[in-house]
Amino acid sequence: GTGLGLSLSYDIVKAHGGVLQLETKIGEGSTFVVEIPIG
Repeated sequence: GTGLGLSLSYDIVKAHGGVLQLETKIGEGSTFVVEIPIG
């Protein structure tokens, strides 16, 4: 893709006071963690 999905996701999570984390392991892939506060 063009990478716009990740940028939009980051903006939405940030607007809700959350955190978007990325961890990449060579040869294994990437893990995305989205944390959004409740309440």
